[in-house]
Amino acid sequence: MAEQRDDKPEIKPFKGPAGGWGSVRSLAEILPREGGSPEVLRELARQNKPEGFACVSCAWPKPANHHPAEFCEEGAKATAWELTSHRTTPEFFARHTLTELRGWSDYELEEHGRLTHPLRYDPTTDRYAAISWQTAFAEIGAALRPLDPKSVVFYASGRASLEASYMYGLMARMYGNQNLPDSSNMCHESTSVGLKAAIGVPVGTTRHSDFERCDAILIFGHNVGSNAPRMLHDLRACRKRGVEVITFNPLRERGLERFTDPQNPIEMATLRETRMSSQYHQVKAGGDLAAMMGIAKFLVEWHDAALAAGKPEVLDTAFIDEHTHGFDAFVAAVRAADWDAIARESGLTLSAIEAAARVYAKAKAVMAVYGMGLTQHVKGVENVRMLVNLLLLRGNIGRAGAGPTPVRGHSNVQGQRTVGITEKTELVPVERIEAQYGFSAPREKGLDTVGACRGVLDGSVKAFVALGGNFLRAVPETGPMEAAWPRLDLSVQIATKLNRNHLFAGKQTYLLPCLGRIEQDVQATGPQAVSVEDSTSCIHGSRGKATPASPHLLSEPAIVAALAKACLPDPALAPWDDWVADYARIRDAIERTYPEMFAKYNERLFTPGGFWKGNKASQRIWQTPSGKAEFLAPTGLCATGFGDTDGRFRLMTLRSNDQFNTTVYGYHDRFRGVKGTRDVLFMNAGDMAARGLRAGQVVALESDAEDGAHRRRDGLIVTPYAIPSGCLGAYYPEANVLMPVEHFAEESHVPAAKSVPVRIVV
Repeated sequence: MAEQRDDKPEIKPFKGPAGGWGSVRSLAEILPREGGSPEVLRELARQNKPEGFACVSCAWPKPANHHPAEFCEEGAKATAWELTSHRTTPEFFARHTLTELRGWSDYELEEHGRLTHPLRYDPTTDRYAAISWQTAFAEIGAALRPLDPKSVVFYASGRASLEASYMYGLMARMYGNQNLPDSSNMCHESTSVGLKAAIGVPVGTTRHSDFERCDAILIFGHNVGSNAPRMLHDLRACRKRGVEVITFNPLRERGLERFTDPQNPIEMATLRETRMSSQYHQVKAGGDLAAMMGIAKFLVEWHDAALAAGKPEVLDTAFIDEHTHGFDAFVAAVRAADWDAIARESGLTLSAIEAAARVYAKAKAVMAVYGMGLTQHVKGVENVRMLVNLLLLRGNIGRAGAGPTPVRGHSNVQGQRTVGITEKTELVPVERIEAQYGFSAPREKGLDTVGACRGVLDGSVKAFVALGGNFLRAVPETGPMEAAWPRLDLSVQIATKLNRNHLFAGKQTYLLPCLGRIEQDVQATGPQAVSVEDSTSCIHGSRGKATPASPHLLSEPAIVAALAKACLPDPALAPWDDWVADYARIRDAIERTYPEMFAKYNERLFTPGGFWKGNKASQRIWQTPSGKAEFLAPTGLCATGFGDTDGRFRLMTLRSNDQFNTTVYGYHDRFRGVKGTRDVLFMNAGDMAARGLRAGQVVALESDAEDGAHRRRDGLIVTPYAIPSGCLGAYYPEANVLMPVEHFAEESHVPAAKSVPVRIVV
């Protein structure tokens, strides 16, 4: 197993496009490193195909008319990572204590391979040791039953299937709480809150086919080349037919600049590239609010001038009058906005904003694609609401080729919320669940990610059960959270590989290895299929066929069912064993709970391209208190939630193209020209000169939050990059140590990881 970190890392500008031969070389490198199993190549041919399996990484749609290779570089890495031939057995833990393993990197821990046996932590030896499944479930149940239900957290990673997620949420409510934080809490909850308030649904309104119908695309805060590379094919097709793509993003990201299609022989042979963005505007971190306000102000001024001159209107007043509420207050705020403040807060010239506004004013169908560059700010919900405002001004919701298009991360993070993984009663049909299963469900709002962190830190959370994920590594306040974790009475981690969260044990700790989605899952009625929901609200079946990594693994539904039977006061209220025997019965239960979205669920499971669960806002049916789409004027023009002071920078945490969320595949970030390290601080060259810093100099960052706490990240290599003045970039999750738990988006509680106040220490 080769460690890719280099004592002498190489950092130099990358000149190639996204995709191209670089993607091919990256795939050729990871396959042999993971053991070169022939099954990997066979499964790659099935990835994101009808009757195949849904990629375990991102949630981009699986098209009905698929490519021969319907996977991207990141998806191929995820598949090779899951089907690795490396194993982490009980013998490994006999050789290594948890204290020793804390010195390993994230890469080394997961690269060691798949977990093979259920394990229990032994505090006397500081090691995990194998345990039988029966004993593990009995002991976990005995630990959970006496606890106050409010003190227990049931966390869910966004990779878990709809079937497992439904069972998991039901188990938590039967246990007595809605403490169901999940990956959405860390990334797109600002979307769920903002869109729900504005248009009545918590998800985007567009479908994959809208890329064929739009004539302009606005992209805010999303690095497509690393975070959803299959989307590059859709953007490329749009650009080939003349669609304007206007990008707002602080960093110059290669996937938003140039792309060579690895599946196009002519492009590969001739090194031909597609220019991906017709305009590229580098807003300051947190400056999107001001940029969008500037576009809106241009539109309003042009509309006023057009009316005065008797020319066609710029705003869609017929749509606004019929379908919206709050327009007058919003347009008053737009007219009052100061142009100098818009330029200052956005970091853009007014001519740049005007150029984007002219494209938007001319276009007839506009999609607004965005990622965590909008959601992970203190004013993240206002960012989402402002994006909706912009779309409403010209009727760009409920029209073919138009609408908000949030790009989700984990492959089923949106679907989990659909089937009940939520701390909010209003998002769950509680009365229907109660009638279906005969119990009184909790109404009290449960703990989200921030609430769970607070509870771990103050000791009110006594037990933490995790359906996947790497919670301790993904959340803010890394040091204090790791220090507090051993105070838990119980920690239960369902996982496929070892990660850093598993190295911090509670008083009782269990590590339960599960089947991966790509592996064959055989139950009493034969091989099973599961399902996931993509970013466009389409449901896809997924069937694993690979040989399981170990005969001792259980599926996620089997583990959840066993936990439910062990910890619930009346486990007979749900047919847990019948569900495990036949997952189609779980889908029948989901259909009874959510009949509007999951009608004929089993019948439609493997529909090519997925089946759509429906979306009222896309039909211009607004499920809001007013019955109309809501305009909302922002409270300011900066989304960071803190002011600029001398020496304070806005830090953005970033993913490399060699990772997916907390999983690090290697130490190369090809698109940013980084090789052999993750200890990098991306910085504006002018800011470097002003502070006397040189490329390659090693510095530290310290938190500049106004809470008096000391947070520090050492050993960062200063690297000049195309990034706005006053902004910095560093890799997630390593930079999480600098972020306070209390630095989160208002209303949604999403950690504000795209604008963290820091200072540079030499």
